[in-house]
Amino acid sequence: MKWRVTVTVRLKEGLNDPEGRVIGKALRNLGYAVEGLRVPKCFEFELESENPEEEVEEICRKLLANPLIHSWEYRIEPVS
Repeated sequence: MKWRVTVTVRLKEGLNDPEGRVIGKALRNLGYAVEGLRVPKCFEFELESENPEEEVEEICRKLLANPLIHSWEYRIEPVS
C-alpha cells in the first residue's frame, strides 16, 4: 500500500536553535512581539510499505534526525 508521510523534526527542548534565534530577533526588530521562535524541518514523501509506522521510525532514526538532539513526529495517510 502507498502512504503519504509528513515528518517534522525539531531540536530537543533546551538546545540552542541559532536559526530560530536570528529569525525571532529580526521579527522583534520589525515590531512583532514573538518569543521562543524555533525552526523545525518538515519532510514530505510517499512510501510504499505494509508497515509504514515501523519504516518511518527507522527512516527518522537513521537519516532525517539525530536521536541525541532531535525529536520528531509524523503523520501517515493512505494515498487515494
